Amino acid sequence: MLFGEAPGPRGADQSGIPFWGDRAGTCVYRALEAAGLARVPAGAFQDWDGARFRAEGLAPVLRGVALSNAFPVCPTRDFQTFRAPTDKELLAPDNLDRLRGELREAAGRCPGRLRVIAMGRRAQWVFARIDGAPDIHLDVLPHPSSQGLLQAAPGKGKGLKLEDLRREWEARLAALLET
Repeated sequence: MLFGEAPGPRGADQSGIPFWGDRAGTCVYRALEAAGLARVPAGAFQDWDGARFRAEGLAPVLRGVALSNAFPVCPTRDFQTFRAPTDKELLAPDNLDRLRGELREAAGRCPGRLRVIAMGRRAQWVFARIDGAPDIHLDVLPHPSSQGLLQAAPGKGKGLKLEDLRREWEARLAALLET
């Protein structure tokens, strides 16, 4: 199970599918596709846009993996700008209940211990605060957004190319998905 922080306003908030159309989602779906866990419709990567995906009825086909976010919607709800959820929003009882329920459902379908990959420090932070969740194996990657990749890079990305950081992140996710 992969968890991000919150849907992007022009991606998952538009498409209704985690990371589907979010700029950071290209890394996620490329890694899932490389691991054989997703089939992405032809042409999706050329015009990666959640509103287009919804209008054209385009959706990935996932197998053996579930996607979600630590917060269910982009807090701005304006389909234009992003604001990270506040601690209060993330820790709201209804949000924690939702996360607990998603984890229980996924654990019930998973043979053995559920593996959760939190994408970003905020996703990791909220998982440490969910009481009564099933026993999970938690891995953490930087958030696949440009900002997340640059902040996690050695030297904060100085002298590094963003595309190289994306490829390295995709390889790290693919390796986690294979183990």
